[in-house]
Amino acid sequence: MEDFSAFVGLSRTTVSKYFNDPGSVRQNTRSVIEAALKKSDFRPSMFAVNLNRRRSNILGVIIPNSTDPFYMALTRRIELIANEAGFLAFVLSSDGRAEMEDQAIQTFRSMNIAGAIIAPLGVRSHHRILAELGSSIPLIYVDSPLDETSSFVGTDNRQSFRLIVDYLCRSGEPPCYFAMPLVNNNASARQEAYVEAMLEFKMTPSIVAIEDAGSWDFEKFGHDEALRILKGQGFPTGTVLCANDRIAFGVISAAYALGLKVGHGADCDLRVAGHDDHPLSRYACPPITTVAQNYNEIGRLAIELLLQRLDEKAPAAKRDNARVLLNAELMLRRSA
Repeated sequence: MEDFSAFVGLSRTTVSKYFNDPGSVRQNTRSVIEAALKKSDFRPSMFAVNLNRRRSNILGVIIPNSTDPFYMALTRRIELIANEAGFLAFVLSSDGRAEMEDQAIQTFRSMNIAGAIIAPLGVRSHHRILAELGSSIPLIYVDSPLDETSSFVGTDNRQSFRLIVDYLCRSGEPPCYFAMPLVNNNASARQEAYVEAMLEFKMTPSIVAIEDAGSWDFEKFGHDEALRILKGQGFPTGTVLCANDRIAFGVISAAYALGLKVGHGADCDLRVAGHDDHPLSRYACPPITTVAQNYNEIGRLAIELLLQRLDEKAPAAKRDNARVLLNAELMLRRSA
């Protein structure tokens, strides 16, 4: 900045005012600076500028899997709204590993971010590190809550499982439950929601015995476990409710490999349902009956809540936490 100020022939204070807000300097001064920018190709370091600011314009986002379409859609929504509000959303992936989640947090600390939105690993997260971050900046959790007290925006698993369990019980044989690996708190929350819904409808819960791989490769996990089960004694009922659609993809693939027909009809061997409404669920063969998470609304509410927290004057540690649970929508298709 010193070198550029000398190059343009203006004080550093004037140049700094321009970069913070071009409209804060006179038109002729702005024209001189912009002409010098074109000639010198000078650009201030965004990260250095934010380190010097009392309030940064960078927001951190941490997701567990950057290739999952749900998280891709979620972060896109967050980025768009953040940009409209004058913030840059910087997205990092924990890749499903606690040490990578910690590293992402340390990276954001070094960048002096204003606030963060995190889809936590939950059971594997180092809660102390997250608590320290949340005591210094506004922090909103999405998709899977870290605990019962932190600010959170996500789907109401009780409502969504009540919705699909009710349909499956009314339309055919009651479902057994095919769980997801224990990669975050959704794994236990969704299983509990299934059990609660079955008991509410006076049905006996039936949870499929699976081997926990601890992997985010849900399709392979669903395929391999379903293949093992179908080659053995089979599923306990003719209807399989999967913890998410990606596991349902694997189950349908395993059934196809063994010559079993998946669908809702007298000529079908197995009904398979999922959760989330993955973007490819409607194009599966057969299309998957599922419940749709409103990821656009989750992203919108999370970033708006974070921006609201940034405008509050209370210290981060003293702000009241919010918990926003959204209803899911039943999507009836041919798989169940």
